[in-house]
Amino acid sequence: MKIIFSRKGFDSASGGGPSPIVKGRALSLPIPDTMGISRTTYGNLGLGGHARRASRGKLSGRHRCHNDPMFWDDGQALLGQCSAAQTHLANHGVGQGDVFLFFGLFREDGGAPHHRIFGYLQVERVVHLAECSEAERSKFATLDHPHALGMHASNDAIYCGHGSADAPADDALQLTVEGENPSVWRIPAWLEETGLSYHAREDRWLGDGRLQSVARGQEFVADTGEREDARRWAKDMIALIES
Repeated sequence: MKIIFSRKGFDSASGGGPSPIVKGRALSLPIPDTMGISRTTYGNLGLGGHARRASRGKLSGRHRCHNDPMFWDDGQALLGQCSAAQTHLANHGVGQGDVFLFFGLFREDGGAPHHRIFGYLQVERVVHLAECSEAERSKFATLDHPHALGMHASNDAIYCGHGSADAPADDALQLTVEGENPSVWRIPAWLEETGLSYHAREDRWLGDGRLQSVARGQEFVADTGEREDARRWAKDMIALIES
């Protein structure tokens, strides 16, 4: 199994600030639509006020957003990816049975910005939009998935599976070490042994269960093989997200 730490949502570069924690739950704000493809506004998602506050007035309910990943109440979830990030996932063989753990930058009123896990998707299948039937692509477009509404690159793919978001703001889902820069993470012991893509430099592994994560990048892959400790950890994270 592979566990993918997948960066999503607002931050200082995309959106203008951290996503909020609302009533004890992590509410990830989709990044703004920059390609003129999306049909979904922040207002459509009921996020207009949150987007306005997080962006310090630069965005509002009328602005369109890149609503991805997408989640439904029945537990179905979709994630689109393309370009270099999709090539990275493909090169690592990410597919059926693998788990995306979505994280982003968050801040509670009066608190410090920090990275935390807010959602997950366990992959059941991968659809390559340049190769699939027009009927299947149209089905995703009917759901207003931005990658199906217009190809972002030659390798657009949609990962389909079971998942959910809006996780509780539980301490166990916080990646950032308390009192540190958001990019200094507290990590499970197994990750120090398996490693993480884009984190090959030894000086990033700080010891004492800490990792200096890279400043940018979207998809970081840990190939856990058959490790039971990693599987149990992922299962625990999913249970927390769904609680």
